[in-house]
Amino acid sequence: MATDADGLDRAALRQKHYNATVSRLVRPHADLMIMRVTPDFPVPAHTPGQYTTLGLGYWENPATGLKVAPASDPTKLLRRSYSISHPLVDEQGEIFPPGAPPGLEFYVVLVRDTGAGEAGALTSRLITLQEGDRVHLGERIAGHYSTAQVQPTDTVVFLSTGTGEAPHNYMIWDLLRRGHTGPIVAVCCVRFRRDLGYLEAYERTVKRYSQVHYITLTTREPGPGQGKRYIQDILLDGSLEQTIGQRLEPATTHVFLCGNPNMIGVPRVDRTTRQKTYPSPVGVCELLEQRGFVADQAALKIKGNIHFEEYW
Repeated sequence: MATDADGLDRAALRQKHYNATVSRLVRPHADLMIMRVTPDFPVPAHTPGQYTTLGLGYWENPATGLKVAPASDPTKLLRRSYSISHPLVDEQGEIFPPGAPPGLEFYVVLVRDTGAGEAGALTSRLITLQEGDRVHLGERIAGHYSTAQVQPTDTVVFLSTGTGEAPHNYMIWDLLRRGHTGPIVAVCCVRFRRDLGYLEAYERTVKRYSQVHYITLTTREPGPGQGKRYIQDILLDGSLEQTIGQRLEPATTHVFLCGNPNMIGVPRVDRTTRQKTYPSPVGVCELLEQRGFVADQAALKIKGNIHFEEYW
């Protein structure tokens, strides 16, 4: 058994736990990457919007210069759920056909501070990956986040923060592939413009598909006229509707939310009285329900027109 100085046989641990290869990496900047992973097994059947798990061992070294909590068991596999992303169009603006490119795509950001003064244990290791490296990929794909209720002429609004954009990329690709004719609006709120990893892809998509609108918001971008803008702001001031040239009508609109729970603002519902209690600060669910929209409530088997993933 070939062990390292710390007594770990890393080669054996990788052989035991890893079942996929990093086939492509795009790094918009040092803390952000778009990663394509090709598994050793056939990609399981799934629908756009679902998620699976990525994993690396505690035995892998985190990125240099980061403070990370020590592992109680260095032979343990670190795993976390990640929504599956998807490229939109190729360099010529043509929609990618199903199954191309092969594998599964993920959108990963380094968590520099978990709130305890330490970087995320998994992301501090994922961010060190290179093309050709091995990782763990979940063999099960799950989740109820989907466009199954969307009709071909509906207005579909995707609201996200940061890498919450990942499942929306896949869902938008799928809608376009299916010939959706209604307006599609994608909004992404990030700290800095450099955090928009799919910006160029959306610029090509908007150019090719006239019904697609891409709205970007930043909260910390320096410079004249930048300002701090949140998704709630463009709902309140009507600028989202001005961009697409129509009102968001509950009867013909579906809204999808992914990212910061404070942006989403999922209400709690009393099972007996059906009374809703909204969190603070005010989130998108509360703003839209004031206008006649209805948020999904899986526990009460309510399917509305505001949808969100529930794996945080």
